[in-house]
Amino acid sequence: MKNLLLLHGALGHSDLFKPYKQVLSKHFNIHTPLFSGHGNTEISEKGISIEKYTQELTEYCQQEKLEDVYIFGHSMGGYVGLCYALQQPGNVNSVLTLGTKFDWTEEQAIKESKMLDPEVILAKIPKYAEQLETQHGTQWKKLLPAVANMMISLGKNSPLNQITLANLTIPVQIMVGDKDNMVTIEESMQTHRDIPNARLAVLPDTKHPMDRTRPTLVLDIMKDFWNLS
Repeated sequence: MKNLLLLHGALGHSDLFKPYKQVLSKHFNIHTPLFSGHGNTEISEKGISIEKYTQELTEYCQQEKLEDVYIFGHSMGGYVGLCYALQQPGNVNSVLTLGTKFDWTEEQAIKESKMLDPEVILAKIPKYAEQLETQHGTQWKKLLPAVANMMISLGKNSPLNQITLANLTIPVQIMVGDKDNMVTIEESMQTHRDIPNARLAVLPDTKHPMDRTRPTLVLDIMKDFWNLS
């Protein structure tokens, strides 16, 4: 059976894919690796980065002996999936992304990172703080600044740009929600244009978080993209 990697976003968790696994497991062997610092995995002393996560994905595929993989990535997971496809083009069948931000600038990254202050989240969004602790344990307070630093690094040097994206020859579909407050439709359209064999889908009434999407809608697009019956 074909192998499908479901890649979570920054501060996300593989548990968010539960609504999709029952349907997709009819067509694929499902793999839901956790990136370091998420769930019960430790944060490296060197912190986290897109490059590190791409290497972790490479090591996971090598360890599991996965070939010709299909990839679905939410937010950062989509970014890592495309980076992996650029590094291992012969090992990726196709990539489907949802809510992946491509237009990173240093100024914007700094602005985004300021919203990842643990104490501010505890004071202003206690339910989100509770969710983060449920998913990642007490280390969630360390994970937030690590993700903030990763964003700033992306703002300074983004590995996915017009030049690198042009090297992707596999089928790619970019998905973005029309109510996503982090990713614009415009940047998704531009990325879709930068990739030679890409498709674009704008999801109606859809926000950024994975748990705020409608599984039936996303699954329909998955089935269409991968020709699943």
